[in-house]
Amino acid sequence: MALHLLCKDPESPNNGSPTLYYDDESRNYLLQGWRVTDSATRLSDLVIPEHETIVEFPSRLLRLFPVAGSRPQD
Repeated sequence: MALHLLCKDPESPNNGSPTLYYDDESRNYLLQGWRVTDSATRLSDLVIPEHETIVEFPSRLLRLFPVAGSRPQD
């Protein structure tokens, strides 16, 4: 498995997340973002299975995402 860095938030302090990766084995994307912890408010209406989580990222990162439907060459 090889993860490929696709984009990183250029405005993130300390060169941290959010960051988008592509996994060439599973052909899925991985998004490193900020953990949403205010479950009593924004997450209260969501049904989140135990094996899943919700992450948050700024809208400015969307412009760096790959074109919808495209993926890096395998």
